[in-house]
Amino acid sequence: MRYPRLFLVLIAVLLASSGAVYGQNAPAADNSPADQADDSRPNLFAELGLSPDQLNQIRRINRERRPRMIDARRALGEAQRNLDMAIYADIVSEPDVQARIKEFQSAEAELARVRFESELSIRKVLTPEQLVRFREIRRRFAEERRRNGNQRRMNRRGRGIPRMQEGPFRRPAN
Repeated sequence: MRYPRLFLVLIAVLLASSGAVYGQNAPAADNSPADQADDSRPNLFAELGLSPDQLNQIRRINRERRPRMIDARRALGEAQRNLDMAIYADIVSEPDVQARIKEFQSAEAELARVRFESELSIRKVLTPEQLVRFREIRRRFAEERRRNGNQRRMNRRGRGIPRMQEGPFRRPAN
């Protein structure tokens, strides 16, 4: 499962709604898809019971993390482009491809390290009771994603859209 990504999504939702919960000035709704999300999404503040101090700590953690994440994502994208160029070059150099694979793996590891360090920092802000509640919210969120994913696959197959294999050259699965 992809808990790091789920954790970051939940924290982003948490931070995005912090102004409204604590009576701070929130920007006016611009009718974007995020503003039109259904009300079945959990109110993380209410469910976790975060204090204003905890919110400030999480905001600080995210402010410090943001530039590192941007740099790590940029490095990963560049490493992927370099690897693609090495693989699909007119003349393939096995040592160059291997070097680009190592570069990609290193960039991917750095991105994961930044994410996990951020999660650990945020986890330290939560009380034991909040952590129990957060795990339950995460479990429900993952269950809903599984249900929605299964529904999308069924809808695609029902409309005659073939299931695709992963990879640079996709083709219908047998």
